[in-house]
Amino acid sequence: MPTNNHISRIPKKVGIIYSDVKREYFPTEAQYITEKDAKESAVIIAKYLENFNIRPKLFPGNSSLPQNLRKEMPDMVFNLVDSVKGNEYLSSTIPGVLELLEIPYTGAGIIGLSLTFQKFLTFKLLEQNGIPVPRYQIFTNHTDYLDPTLRYPLIAKLNEIHGGVEITKDSVSDNEKHLRERIKYLIYTYKQQVLVQEFIVGREINAILLEGLNKKVYMAEKVFSELKDQKYSFLSFEDQWLNKDLTFHYQKFEDPVLREYVKKAFDVVQMADYGKFDIRLDSSGRYYFIDSNANCYLSPSDSAISSILTIYKVRFNEVLRRLLINTMLGSYGKELLA
Repeated sequence: MPTNNHISRIPKKVGIIYSDVKREYFPTEAQYITEKDAKESAVIIAKYLENFNIRPKLFPGNSSLPQNLRKEMPDMVFNLVDSVKGNEYLSSTIPGVLELLEIPYTGAGIIGLSLTFQKFLTFKLLEQNGIPVPRYQIFTNHTDYLDPTLRYPLIAKLNEIHGGVEITKDSVSDNEKHLRERIKYLIYTYKQQVLVQEFIVGREINAILLEGLNKKVYMAEKVFSELKDQKYSFLSFEDQWLNKDLTFHYQKFEDPVLREYVKKAFDVVQMADYGKFDIRLDSSGRYYFIDSNANCYLSPSDSAISSILTIYKVRFNEVLRRLLINTMLGSYGKELLA
């Protein structure tokens, strides 16, 4: 997301800000696993940028960041930070620093990143703007009143953490006793609210929106293989981060109705440059947006964005080129994409 200053030249020096990860920052090994390779991922992006004759500079997203940025003053920055001191909601401080220093950067701004780590507020905004979401309720305590209109099965999610953390085969509840035990565990362990939503039995679709001349939406359905010891079909944390089994494959999905929903949702939750939405499609053909990720994991491999765009024959260096142009050149850059 560019700052107000218009910059009309190709960057020569580009910063890459990544999460400063230490095991002691995270309450569980699972959350640590989702971020432990943050620097390695930044190094990979840097190698791609060198192919554009750009000089990359890596910066850890910690308290030294403002001083380091002032010293180097890159032409623009790739913001890859998912957490600060292990807190994902603090990642919204990074665009704040960049705005103060007037350095253009990729991805969502302060509000957009704040929303992505507040799933309850994101649901509220989507719902108020006509984007379909499952029925849901926020819990601050496992003894909170349970809305009787919620229908089982229900799935409990951490309100502020992404990366599939604590999405296990035990996440979906078929009764109140199990649900409250699950909520109690999550709140006690992570010291944050829990979002409970109706689990939509059906197909799952991932949608990537990439900005350029136009907002381009790339959609793919997750086709699951048989999941052992799992009653409902969804990607668990273990499958995503530990086993890395081929529990599903992507196939291209097209629907102009869903495409327009994604474009609208992108604006409603104030994403910029790129973002990802997880959507469920039930047996009656109804869509439900179940998750929203601004600044989704940016990698040439092992990421939803790379897997889906590969189906559409969009190479990773093209993704980076679009982000560079979109961030640096404004309307002139969009003409280059035509």
